[in-house]
Amino acid sequence: MRSLSSGVARQRRRMLGLLLFWLVASLIAWNVLMLISQMVNRVNCHANTTWALQIMELLQQPKVCAVDGPPLTEVLAHCEIAMDLHSQEIRMRRNLPLLTPWLAPIVWEGTFDTRLLNSQFPSDMRIGLTIFAVKKYVMFLQLFLHSAEKYFMVGRKVHYYIFTDQPDKVPATSLAPGRFVDILQISAHSTWQEISMRRMEALSNMAKQRFYGEVQYLVCMDVDMVFGDSVGVEILGELVATLHPGYFRLPRSRFPYEQRPKSKAYVSPSEGDFYYMGAFFAGTVVQIYKLTDTCHRAIMEDKSQGIEAVWHEESHLNRYLIRHKPTKVLSPEYMWDMNLPHGDLLEKKRFIAVPKNHDWIRH
Repeated sequence: MRSLSSGVARQRRRMLGLLLFWLVASLIAWNVLMLISQMVNRVNCHANTTWALQIMELLQQPKVCAVDGPPLTEVLAHCEIAMDLHSQEIRMRRNLPLLTPWLAPIVWEGTFDTRLLNSQFPSDMRIGLTIFAVKKYVMFLQLFLHSAEKYFMVGRKVHYYIFTDQPDKVPATSLAPGRFVDILQISAHSTWQEISMRRMEALSNMAKQRFYGEVQYLVCMDVDMVFGDSVGVEILGELVATLHPGYFRLPRSRFPYEQRPKSKAYVSPSEGDFYYMGAFFAGTVVQIYKLTDTCHRAIMEDKSQGIEAVWHEESHLNRYLIRHKPTKVLSPEYMWDMNLPHGDLLEKKRFIAVPKNHDWIRH
């Protein structure tokens, strides 16, 4: 009887394993087909099922794709132009992840359909965009707001929440219908590190007091940036994080996590999947409240012990996102610095750091 039961259990485990394999394989196949569809649209090819399957087979043969040689025109003969499988787009998709290990999407150009996504979000949805312009950082407001009106959530209702110690220096900006600026006065702390860490406190307080009743989603960004291309509803989700552009090509061992166990931001060597940027995160108001409140409490607990995490609130953000996995991850297209390498891997640079003297601006 015991032998029969163990045999049934093994059979069930085998069936569950096969089901899991089928689900993962189907998900991978779907993403590859979506990539092929995007490629076809760009080169005016008319794909058929046979052609798509042939491409998928080729992509599953690393040795074939890695060898330098003439374009595989035989497979693509029906196209108006011959596509080279060694093209940058194929290399990018093969070398950069489209999914996290927990199957959350990583958003790159070509991985989403803007028209379809816009149809899924109601036209009267309200989006909050928070920025902090304290001390000298107020100088970036005009460029930020001007570029945001050109590229950020165009045609959508946007509520700009500007946290500043200098309300009189907030520039007057021509806004599209349904878009508003709300100035929230805060104190300027003595050091830029303190200012940076106090953002979590301000965001959690305002999420509880105001944001919940005014907007459905919150997007939290640094002000010393400029929009360089469209940023739309593809960035929205329950909890959204952005890959740090300086570490997205490096192994986990190179990530600058907090390494002191005494800190509440500590990440052990066995933890961590990605390193996220503190300058751009988003989510529902409830999720942003949970994130910022947890990080603020951790920061204050560290402070009471005389500890300051290596990268301040960004270290605590990364600690939080290890325990609470983001439901969507944005690629470095959404947070870029023109001085960094690997820019050729990005089809678009949507949100770009403004060149500046960091030592001067922080003092």
